[in-house]
Amino acid sequence: MASQHFGNHRQFVAGFHGALYAALLLTFVGSCVNLAHSVGNHERLYSAALLVVLTGAVIGLAYYVRAFALRAQDRAIRAEEQLRHYVLTGALLDGRLTIRQIVALRFASDAELPALAARAAQEGLAAEVIKRAVKDWRPDTYRV
Repeated sequence: MASQHFGNHRQFVAGFHGALYAALLLTFVGSCVNLAHSVGNHERLYSAALLVVLTGAVIGLAYYVRAFALRAQDRAIRAEEQLRHYVLTGALLDGRLTIRQIVALRFASDAELPALAARAAQEGLAAEVIKRAVKDWRPDTYRV
């Protein structure tokens, strides 16, 4: 992998973000069309409605699988960054920092972290602003 920086740090997995979501969207639209055509036909109505419900459930499952994985990673990153900040400064991160700010701070080098963390807490910097402020990018290639 080429060196990571602000412009290329986001991951796009074509099979997951592209093909899976497109297939789910098309299946949901198709099942809704099928349900609309089945309204007058009581023999098909139950199975058509069931397809809509099941497709909606799979869409919800795809969303929550991703959301739960990211939430677990955010917790791990918060613990890692607390430890890193403590090792570097002898103090924990400022309690005003949000999880999004802490996740953004993980890209800062050890030399930049203390000052950038203090600035982020004091000025309430958004995660994108924090990432853009990093001069010496510390890559994170393990995030899903």
